[in-house]
Amino acid sequence: MKRVFYGKAKTTLGEFYVASSDQGLCRIALENEEESSFLKWLHKHFDHVEESYDRNEQIINQLTAYGKGLLKEFTVPLHLIGTPFQQKVWQALMAVPYGTVSSYRDIAEKIGLPKGFRAVGMANNKNNIPIVIPCHRIIGVDRSLVGYGGGLDFKIKLLALEGINVYEGKAVTNL
Repeated sequence: MKRVFYGKAKTTLGEFYVASSDQGLCRIALENEEESSFLKWLHKHFDHVEESYDRNEQIINQLTAYGKGLLKEFTVPLHLIGTPFQQKVWQALMAVPYGTVSSYRDIAEKIGLPKGFRAVGMANNKNNIPIVIPCHRIIGVDRSLVGYGGGLDFKIKLLALEGINVYEGKAVTNL
């Protein structure tokens, strides 16, 4: 039986729903996602869905520390749920260090598909574990912020937390 345990994380960044399977963290729903959508996703992928703060305490503590600027790298085990291509993109996203940004084109080149930046963008959009898999660090090749599932204001907040400034909709930092 595939089991998942979820809870609500109240952090300095906001309130999120988090879910962990026996394999690891598999889902974070940001504030702008409805609880019903989050639960529907869990029921689609798991046979047994149970509320449990204790099973998610480690990720909740890490999200809180990250939001306070005390954590730069998450160490919770992950359970990636997606296509092999999506998982490959997500692995590449996790290689983008705290306090830096990368472009969709850069990620496409890193995974061996130099012209696949649109496909990378679609995989980025399907990221089920935002913040931990740092899709907020991915920007357009012209440094524009483009989209973010949690909204551009939240993306700007995450980038600012990591020391990346935004001016007129563009990241002002390395690339």
